[in-house]
Amino acid sequence: MAQFVDESQLNVRGGDGGAGAISFRREAHVPRGGPDGGDGGAGGDVILQADRNVASLLAFRDHPHRRAGSGGHGQGKGRHGSRGEDLVVAVPEGTMVKSRDGDVFADLVRHGDRYVAAHGGRGGRGNARFLSNARRAPSFAEQGEYGEEHWLNVEVKLLADAALVGFPNAGKSTLISVVSAAKPKIADYPFTTLEPHLGVVRFDGHEFVLADIPGLIEGAAEGRGLGQRFLRHVERARVLVLLLDLANTEGRSPEEQERVLLSELERYQRQLLDRPRLVVGSKADVAAFPFEGMRVSAVTHEGLSNLIGQIAEVVDAARVAEPESEGFVTLRPREDGWSVVRDDDGAWRVRGRVAERVVAVADLTNPEALSYVQERLRRMGIERALHRAGAREGDVVRLGDVELEYVEGFA
Repeated sequence: MAQFVDESQLNVRGGDGGAGAISFRREAHVPRGGPDGGDGGAGGDVILQADRNVASLLAFRDHPHRRAGSGGHGQGKGRHGSRGEDLVVAVPEGTMVKSRDGDVFADLVRHGDRYVAAHGGRGGRGNARFLSNARRAPSFAEQGEYGEEHWLNVEVKLLADAALVGFPNAGKSTLISVVSAAKPKIADYPFTTLEPHLGVVRFDGHEFVLADIPGLIEGAAEGRGLGQRFLRHVERARVLVLLLDLANTEGRSPEEQERVLLSELERYQRQLLDRPRLVVGSKADVAAFPFEGMRVSAVTHEGLSNLIGQIAEVVDAARVAEPESEGFVTLRPREDGWSVVRDDDGAWRVRGRVAERVVAVADLTNPEALSYVQERLRRMGIERALHRAGAREGDVVRLGDVELEYVEGFA
């Protein structure tokens, strides 16, 4: 039986861009052929896409790396390299994508929601791109840019219309197995359920998704046991069904169970108490406590029709009050500008993707290419910014992985 995995780390890397070509026309009838090196193709992107047919993050547990295709290199006669193939990675609906520091990048709520987790590198420009009045025969081209690479944390929050919430061994698994096609493990001891289960319930023209959330214990909101992992799956449920064990062998009354469950929900997320909820006593066939409210027995089927009918009505009302979301994506902001800062060792660092790209794709061993880089940095205003920041002759200037020497009148 496949294991349910609701948390994982994922390493994504966009494809590398292809290198631009250095080439010149060499036809017999063109005695002074100009440059005709083509551009390299861009690398492919790694795209995370919510898919209702994917149940968990199990595929990433032992194999967390995902790579997109690299772009092809440019060729002579103006032939450009092909673009690298995008890699679309299917994840469950309700997948949240975070940085390793916990910042939310994307929330893929519904089927088809997409997030570009790693962009492919740009293809390098061929030497034909550098033709100018002052540069009639450019002998350099750009290398392809490396694709982005990130380590991400991904976690799943189940999407359900109603969630069964209760203490361990309160009868949640038995109930969902009776009213739906879900087949959770069932036994007469606490913590049988270590992973949530979803079941589709159809009743009298109604249809809704019911979730069996593993049993909560006192202190779950503070992380006791696996409390916070379990509570996460309650967040998106439209309706909460508190299942109170009327045959509790530990002697905890239904009223005490309800108090503790509500307290844990409130401490985890205060808004959960505003969610529509039903309070139900389970194991009515072997009840040891009196209970005034709705009573059910998954074994004898006592009260099940009434319970499912009431859940369906509350779910329908919740759907009308809060229309179904089309999903949303929170994008990681892209850095378009640049800035000058001082590293701890006294060297100057120019930060910003747009500036780092200038040197990252250049062949700095080629004097003509180096001259072009100097010109680009000067036009961008980086030389002026370094001078104003206090850079002096001979200071080290870093752009990405490249170190340059600052010269007065040139960055």
